[in-house]
Amino acid sequence: MTKPAWNSDLNTLPDPLAVPTIARPFDLQVHPPGSKSITNRAILLAALAQGQTTLHGALTDADDAQVMLAAVQRLGAVIEQSGNDLTITGVAGRWRLSPGEKVRIDLHNAGTATRFLAAAALLAPSGTSITIDGDARMRQRPIRELVDAMHAIGARANYTAQHGFPPVEVPGGSLDRADAAQVQFGVTSSSQFISALLLIAPFLALGLSIRLPIAPTSAPYIDMTLRVLRDAGCTDIEDHTEPDGYRTLRIAPAPLRGFGMTIEPDASGATYFQAAAALVPNARVTIPGLDLHPSKPPMQGDTRFVSVLSAAGAGVQRLNNALCITGRDHVLPFDVDLADMPDTAMTAAVLACFAHPTPTNPHARSILHGLRTLRVKETDRLVALQTELTRIGARVEIIAESWRSQPDEALVIHAPPAASLAQPDAPPVFFDTYHDHRMAMSLALIGLRRPNVLIRDPKCVAKTYPTFWQDLSMLCAQ
Repeated sequence: MTKPAWNSDLNTLPDPLAVPTIARPFDLQVHPPGSKSITNRAILLAALAQGQTTLHGALTDADDAQVMLAAVQRLGAVIEQSGNDLTITGVAGRWRLSPGEKVRIDLHNAGTATRFLAAAALLAPSGTSITIDGDARMRQRPIRELVDAMHAIGARANYTAQHGFPPVEVPGGSLDRADAAQVQFGVTSSSQFISALLLIAPFLALGLSIRLPIAPTSAPYIDMTLRVLRDAGCTDIEDHTEPDGYRTLRIAPAPLRGFGMTIEPDASGATYFQAAAALVPNARVTIPGLDLHPSKPPMQGDTRFVSVLSAAGAGVQRLNNALCITGRDHVLPFDVDLADMPDTAMTAAVLACFAHPTPTNPHARSILHGLRTLRVKETDRLVALQTELTRIGARVEIIAESWRSQPDEALVIHAPPAASLAQPDAPPVFFDTYHDHRMAMSLALIGLRRPNVLIRDPKCVAKTYPTFWQDLSMLCAQ
């Protein structure tokens, strides 16, 4: 098979982009870029620390990381970049703005950067203000739970358009005389609200205590934030469960000094290639740097996607700090809990479309639980998945459910007949991606097995994985 001409310039890609099918098994090692989630947490801490920080293997050329870097640079941090390594000189806990300065920061559709910087805007000096804004979709993504928590600790923050949504204006100095250092969250629409406050806690005069329900939304991302804080030198962290079942996190005031950190490969990005191997019998993909070693497990909850792959019948091995996935003869239908790794749901949904019937599951029905947070991502991913997967004959239901004792939603996917996906003369199917990087990358996997698949707006992968199409083309080169 001829390798596709997918070069490094995303702007020159055909739109729509045709995805070639895989003719034979492949055996490849793939190196996803650095984790967006870890990179943006580390960038913010480095920008607020005193002195110089070095981040190795960071995500540097993706849109989400670039808007974060531009923002902290505008607020006074000094950035030097060499490839995927960053050297950041921080502001020692207070953004460097001139007296009376009012800054407006456009973070496009970067949810992580928007939530983190809305909280970090509290560290602007008195007499200044920072307004956090984004694109049209970002203005539809909720931020009320974070702003309410900011109010609870004595901060001021004002919506300048629709209540509960960006843009949000945060006057500087509102915490200089704060008399509260504790906030309580319920089950939130995003764990990023909690992480946003944890990241600024060392720089608050009183520190911060946060009470959480025993099963908060996307708990692995909260644990990731705590790991990043500890690795950055914040050691005075208390984490315990109260008699009433709430989890209390207490971070003492202890401004950070510059630190060094190596960023893990992006586990969410790795799922596309792991699933590609699972879809092709006898294919194998190895992802270095993501071994689930018990002595130092990865920070990213999405490394647990291997449990989905195993449930789907793929082979999973851990070899020399790498995860190795091997495709079997058939994909099996599965029933999985994705509440702690919702960014993998699109990959899992595509995998489910290729499931074969079994004696106990003759309709090849898969169920993906715990997906309520997909409603408020870059697009409404539940509706988007239902719309797009129906184009290839899958039957997709969005159902309400009680999951982990909370109202939630699930996807029920009945795979189309395998023969309909394998027809060489299958009619072209054009997938819309909703300017959503994860929709584009996951739907591309269908084209590896189903002929005549085309992806609209392929350059939207620049948000987190600019080299995705180059890496995917390697599967076609063997």
